[in-house]
Amino acid sequence: MTEPNLSFAGRLAVAVGSFFAILGDGKLAANVQRLRNGEAAPVAAAAQPVPAAAPVAPAVTPQPAPAIEAASPDSALQLLGLLQRNARFVDFVEEDIAGYSDADIGAAARLVHEGCRTTLREHFTIRPVRDESEGSRVTLPEGFDATAVRLTGNVVGTAPFSGSIAHRGWRVTDVKLPKRVKTHDATVIAPAEVEL
Repeated sequence: MTEPNLSFAGRLAVAVGSFFAILGDGKLAANVQRLRNGEAAPVAAAAQPVPAAAPVAPAVTPQPAPAIEAASPDSALQLLGLLQRNARFVDFVEEDIAGYSDADIGAAARLVHEGCRTTLREHFTIRPVRDESEGSRVTLPEGFDATAVRLTGNVVGTAPFSGSIAHRGWRVTDVKLPKRVKTHDATVIAPAEVEL
């Protein structure tokens, strides 16, 4: 049974096949003209086999969309709190730095960088996605993990793809966030300080 809605490629194949069949068969052309004018085709003509059109590519079965889950903000808030505590990250980002000199910003950035790096290394094990050095030539086979490798540049055709590693990527292999008390309000990433 023919699909009720052909893809563009399927319609193109039918159109090209029909074009040449109509050019080569006067009776078929007359019947097509009658159908286009809204008239019924003669019964004898309907019994004749119609020349086969060019083979149509099999229809691609759509894959179900991946399930989307709402992310719990608790772990993200906890990490943001750790970055604030150890690196004053939120203070740095929320500060209007327009009035500071580049030297002052650079000095502050060194402290924030050191604190952020210490926090990440204390609570996460982070490894490169690819072991090759940046600039190395690699070939990605068919079926490569597209969640771990993003293609950039002139992406044409299908795998295998050959290219140079522009960035090795990062993958978290272990997470060691501190345990929290249920009554802790994770939205308070840094409590207000009142000096007495």
